[in-house]
Amino acid sequence: MGSRDHQSEQALATLTRARLEPEAGSVLIGGLGMGFTLRAALDAWGAGASIVVAELVPQMLAWAEGPLAHLFGSSLSDPRASIVLADVHDVIDGASEEFDAILLDVDNGPDGFVQPENERLYCNWGLRSAYAALRPGGVLAVWSAYLDVPFGDRLSSAGFTVDEVSLPAFVGSTDRRHNIWFAAKPR
Repeated sequence: MGSRDHQSEQALATLTRARLEPEAGSVLIGGLGMGFTLRAALDAWGAGASIVVAELVPQMLAWAEGPLAHLFGSSLSDPRASIVLADVHDVIDGASEEFDAILLDVDNGPDGFVQPENERLYCNWGLRSAYAALRPGGVLAVWSAYLDVPFGDRLSSAGFTVDEVSLPAFVGSTDRRHNIWFAAKPR
């Protein structure tokens, strides 16, 4: 994680919001990180939104409220936002048509690279759980530091309509890219 370049983390929220109906307001964010996706989601969604961040590591919340508070600003005290100390996989697996959007930035891409157990988010049955957790018309958005062609195929096989967007990894980058898959559940 770094705080200097975060355009693609913000785009995870803003580009997801742009793909949803105006009334869509129930959002799950996997991973607190440095709060860039949360801040962008709060800016993109209206007053009636409910944005839940599932964070696995309690120290991340302590850092957000302490030494990283300058990056979070008022995000954590916004009444639309709530933080649950839980594995995002468990939150997804326990939901049924609960979310309009699920935003995942919990690894470097769609595999268990950082945490091997995160593989269950991106495997076939994990994607079916995400599909079930989304309302009709909802979007699963997955951030990645690299391309992964088979992942797009797995999303399609799970029933999603898939759009992959490649963005500069940082301002001015011409060769390093980040990717976001937008997987829409049909209405």
